[in-house]
Amino acid sequence: MKFSASKSLLLKGLQSVQSAINTKANLPILSNILIEANNDNIILTTTDLDIGIVTTIEIKPSIAGAITIPAKKLFDIIKELPEDETISISVKKNNLTYIECENNVFKVMGLPKDEFPQLPELKNKDHIILEQKKLKTMLGLTSFAVSNDETRYVLNGILFVIRPDGIRLAATDGRRLAVIDEKKEFPKNLERRFIVPTKAVNELNRILGDNGEVRIFLGDNQVLFDMGPTRLISRLIEGDFPNYDQVIPKESKEKIIVPRDLFLSAIKRVALFTNPDSMAVKIDVLRDRMVLSKNTPYLGEARVEVVADYKGKEISVGFNPNYIIDLLKNIDQEKIDLELVDTEKPGVIRIRNEYVYVVLPMQLT
Repeated sequence: MKFSASKSLLLKGLQSVQSAINTKANLPILSNILIEANNDNIILTTTDLDIGIVTTIEIKPSIAGAITIPAKKLFDIIKELPEDETISISVKKNNLTYIECENNVFKVMGLPKDEFPQLPELKNKDHIILEQKKLKTMLGLTSFAVSNDETRYVLNGILFVIRPDGIRLAATDGRRLAVIDEKKEFPKNLERRFIVPTKAVNELNRILGDNGEVRIFLGDNQVLFDMGPTRLISRLIEGDFPNYDQVIPKESKEKIIVPRDLFLSAIKRVALFTNPDSMAVKIDVLRDRMVLSKNTPYLGEARVEVVADYKGKEISVGFNPNYIIDLLKNIDQEKIDLELVDTEKPGVIRIRNEYVYVVLPMQLT
């Protein structure tokens, strides 16, 4: 195998796939990157057995072939080589790989391709098509609500629901729930429910761009996201996602309308006075204003007042401020419609008819 490419092109390819590398795996091959030189391009592949990332570089090789070499070592070498220079990679006898550029020569021991785990081929399976930007937005508005509690493994990912009239994403950690819908027509035979794990969601969020389409291929226990030059394949979380519909309150007539930027900056300031033993921030909703406050023993007190459009009854409620901040920093609404009914009922924020975010209250002491 032999091919040449610019440093920038190689780095871009390596950066696309390096997150799936497992340097602490029991199998040494999982810390390697598979490099395949075909007739018309170079394909880079990494996997940790839970997710796999594949990217294609449009380079015509001099000699076709394949090799796996330590991914981190290759990345470190390429990164340190001179800018604007052509880098040559070739494989000699006994899997010894040469990396050459100007007066620099590196020799790295590789392993043959047949020792590398083969990724499942899903491209002949049923699939749906979405805009990359739309899916990236949907992930951004749900991924922060995923649970990190490994004992509740079915909550350690995002639920995808594909229906004939569109796709829905839902995530919850038991204290909050985020649900977003995208209206689109899909064949009835493609109806599916599956849970994509957090690591795959994070990698997908990183890879997705603002242009182009993503094809989602549906396997029995795996899913493939194809974004053109880069593809991500992931195992699915087995189990039943909770019935979240029953915890979404009916829409309230009374809404507190508050500027997003003011609400976000206010709750960030008050959150400075929270600690792990006392997280609840108090929100007092009054006529045409909202008062956020926090009093923490041996630490101090904060109080911030924000103008709001509200004519209903006075309400006092406590929330984990991080749950509010996570949402506010990920949406671009100029104003927020906050629904509060009483101290013990959840707070709800809805955006058009596409998105709903439910946050359970905390006890005020």
